Amino acid sequence: MKHISFIGVGIMGKAMVRNLMKAGFSLTIYSRTRSKCEDVIAEGAAWADTVADCVKHADAVCTIVGYPADVEAVYFGAGGIIENAPAGAYLVDMTTTSPALSARIWAAGRERDLHPLDAPVTGGDTGARAGTLSILVGGDEADFQACMPLFEAMGRNIVHFGGAGAGQHAKMANQIAIAGALSGVCEALTYAGAKGLDPTALLSAISTGAAGSFQMTAMGPKMVAGDFAPGFIMKHFIKDMGLADEEARAADLTLPVLQQVLGECRSLEESGFGDLGTQGLIKYYQP
Repeated sequence: MKHISFIGVGIMGKAMVRNLMKAGFSLTIYSRTRSKCEDVIAEGAAWADTVADCVKHADAVCTIVGYPADVEAVYFGAGGIIENAPAGAYLVDMTTTSPALSARIWAAGRERDLHPLDAPVTGGDTGARAGTLSILVGGDEADFQACMPLFEAMGRNIVHFGGAGAGQHAKMANQIAIAGALSGVCEALTYAGAKGLDPTALLSAISTGAAGSFQMTAMGPKMVAGDFAPGFIMKHFIKDMGLADEEARAADLTLPVLQQVLGECRSLEESGFGDLGTQGLIKYYQP
């Protein structure tokens, strides 16, 4: 596996492309806006003008695009991956998307002698840059093992959860956990502010104890500083939580914390805050 096609060179994708090139892979990339990719093109990535051109000589294709509709388009649309990737290629969708869609990609790919995996990631832009992402994988075990060198170029905690769609279900569980932890930080800071406590001192005091979490140490200081630049965009978190809520309801589960945080984030998006980072949830609690 030498030549990788990469589709979706955004906040996460660009760092992942760089880490793949550092690991010695040859990269051809496609994204909707070439001007946003000129830096990685200058660093050695080849540009393709279409999805079909991007994937036609690939040993493996990685995708990380925005929404399930985007996944549908790049895999099944005219000029898409399923009909243009060469036989034997590995298809690695790293988007957080519908488990059912991942299963469809797997079935369609296997009919054409392709090897699809769903492999959503967690770790944010920081993990993408450092090459320390957690990669949650569904699909055939043999295909997972074949793609391990590719995964190891981008991540550290790489786990195979089972058949097609299992990686997506693992990512749903991850986003559910984040929703609770993120809202907990917001409520703690809101309470501390109402009682006149120094929020920075509070975070320093409690983040190393039982209340500590990645959301507290990474997002808490940004909330205090009013830094809402996105590492992970609110509207994409809404998409993920919406998928998790749909899957939970389909399994006759009631997850009230997930539903609460999803409602809060949707309210913020309606107020024009959808492009903030997820730490922008604190704005829901501010006057």
